[in-house]
Amino acid sequence: MTHVRTAAMALVALFLVVAGAWASWNSAQHVLLAKGREHGTLSVTACTDETCSGRYVPEDPSSSRRTLTIARSVAAEKGGTIPVVVKPGTDEGVRTGWGGGLHAWLPLGGALLLAAPLVGGGMRLPRTAWSLAGVGGAVLVAAFFAL
Repeated sequence: MTHVRTAAMALVALFLVVAGAWASWNSAQHVLLAKGREHGTLSVTACTDETCSGRYVPEDPSSSRRTLTIARSVAAEKGGTIPVVVKPGTDEGVRTGWGGGLHAWLPLGGALLLAAPLVGGGMRLPRTAWSLAGVGGAVLVAAFFAL
């Protein structure tokens, strides 16, 4: 019976971590694999509940794009200037640099924190659980200070 419990907790913890990585990769791929993509700065002029938009100044002067939107975060406020990379084929940007990279990995950090009690209590692996919680917490704290 203990093997069944351990296997079930392992599957749930694995599901949480994979789901967090999957959710993070949607934005993180543009930050991590930014070479060859369009870079520039976004001057935020307006924000809604979910997005902020504004004037886009590309690094490459041949770009025809002049406006851009970005997912709203604590760091995106009206009047701010944000370094961005443009998602290919869209008018949507993703914040670059340490702040953008850490912000993109927030779902994975949260998933690691959620998986830690399952690993510690359900699988009886306290050291592994503390490691998961430490890495997840470090991502969340680092993103807080980087933004």
